[in-house]
Amino acid sequence: MRKLSLLLSLAVATMLTGCQKAQEAPATIKIGLAGAQTGSDGQIGLSMINGSLVAIDEWNAKGGLLGKQIEPMILDDGAQPQQAVTVAQSLIGSGVAAVIGHFNSGCTIPASRLYNDAKIVEISPGSTNPLYTEQGFPYAFRICGRDDQQGVVIASFLHDQLKLNKIAILDDKTTYGEGLAKVVKKAFEDKGGTVVMFQGIDKNDRDFRANLSIVQGSGAEAFVWGGMYAAGGPLCVQLRQAGLNIPFVSDDGCQDQAFVDTVGGTAQNVFVSFGKDYHNLPAAQPFLAAYQKKFNQPEGAYSVYGYDAANVLFTAIQTAGTTDAEKVSAVMKGQPFDTILGKIEFDAKGDLKQAGYVIWTVKDGKLQELAPTP
Repeated sequence: MRKLSLLLSLAVATMLTGCQKAQEAPATIKIGLAGAQTGSDGQIGLSMINGSLVAIDEWNAKGGLLGKQIEPMILDDGAQPQQAVTVAQSLIGSGVAAVIGHFNSGCTIPASRLYNDAKIVEISPGSTNPLYTEQGFPYAFRICGRDDQQGVVIASFLHDQLKLNKIAILDDKTTYGEGLAKVVKKAFEDKGGTVVMFQGIDKNDRDFRANLSIVQGSGAEAFVWGGMYAAGGPLCVQLRQAGLNIPFVSDDGCQDQAFVDTVGGTAQNVFVSFGKDYHNLPAAQPFLAAYQKKFNQPEGAYSVYGYDAANVLFTAIQTAGTTDAEKVSAVMKGQPFDTILGKIEFDAKGDLKQAGYVIWTVKDGKLQELAPTP
């Protein structure tokens, strides 16, 4: 009997140990995909997430990550900072190994504090405010440039290429829009230019008459918008309706077909900053085809950033041989990565060593990269 009891005890212990190991080893690797899917920024945010989903499909088709299938955990932050914090808490609670997101800087920054405390790698495809990586978090990365790089490109275009000396600036009072507007203002003034108006307006406001009345008669030779496309389009239209045919210059938040559809495909003197055009690169063709097939529509401006962010993250995890944030971060900061947007490297802060912003303009019904000045 004693021998039988001992054998039963050992069997039970073995079963319990097996169950415990099964609980400790999930069948999939969960990856959070966080960003705006609803609200005024929903269209551009969803296209970013969809880009990551294309990459997940490709990795799962070839065996997954570390021998396991990747399970996307997709949550909508609505471009609202508090909602982004709730999303971060939910993703952490669900046991994600890493997060691709968020899109809006105002969401990414507060959420990043939670991911950092939980030791979870976060890579943002679209958050450009410098504060995100200036917090000193070792697990925070971005695959786009920073506003202190983008703002200088805008200021240089206005002052050095268009030869303008006076500009007006309006922003949407968000972490992203206001932060970028401040960089443009400083960079333009550092070049000897004058900012004749510097104001902010609520991001949901669509009546810009009070602001434009100040621009009229101010001597402004160009108008700069720091904010997203949902307000940028109507603002540009109202600028023209007010009889102001000066250049309208905005940021990567207006790099969306919805912006073009609002201002008109033949709009003149309309410019936005963004990364270099990749559509004709051979490396981009499989992605473009896969996106079209999966979603039955062309990709959005940030789809490729979501795709590249996912591939960089998964490559780092596979190279590290683990999802441990310390080891994955070390790989990400320790080697270059091949992406559709070119070979990239991260610095110690998690920023790209080279950002590559250029100026785009509206032509033939869409945004196209502006040819460099001869």
